[in-house]
Amino acid sequence: MSTLWIPSRSRNDRGLSGVTGTVHGQGMGERAGPGSRISVPVAVVLERRIDPEKKWGYPVWRVHGILTGEGITALGGDSVVEVDGNTSRFIHTGFTLDLYKDGGEGYWYNLLSDKPHLFVVCEGEYGAREIRPMLVTANQDEASGHMEADDMVLSAPMPEEITELLERYVISHYQPQIKRKRKRRDWLEDSLYAASRDGDAGDGVQ
Repeated sequence: MSTLWIPSRSRNDRGLSGVTGTVHGQGMGERAGPGSRISVPVAVVLERRIDPEKKWGYPVWRVHGILTGEGITALGGDSVVEVDGNTSRFIHTGFTLDLYKDGGEGYWYNLLSDKPHLFVVCEGEYGAREIRPMLVTANQDEASGHMEADDMVLSAPMPEEITELLERYVISHYQPQIKRKRKRRDWLEDSLYAASRDGDAGDGVQ
């Protein structure tokens, strides 16, 4: 059986005191959710920028950042921060990043990318003046499903402490399938054309 290996980091789990669930080999909490579920409290910071040089002034949205740890409890609730006349940041609290055992493949491929991301599924449209987060996920497949359904999906680089947690979760709960290369067949030689050709050649032998 193959072994999944992801390079580990030496940092501890600072900023993840609100995590519930258990990762094998790590004291991440005593309560294990159903199906090896882990929940991490997070807050989402959305940024809206309006380009004054564009005629219609449609806003452009992006995820300014994902906040974790004890600091998010001090936020108290949703708030707005004006950066300048064209840019505003909206802090949305009360969200969790939930990890499920059956999402292992989506987490795995996310970690294999050059820069792992978190995905924020939003209620609203890309050109709208107001949108709200609905879901935060680390599962690439889940994010792709929402995009295929024409939902608004934004992304942001994954915070280092969440990357470390996700690596350990994948190691504990997911075994990647080894895809074996199939032997290439010569379809021409197996075809009816080849069989009839050989038969015709045999009939011509005296």
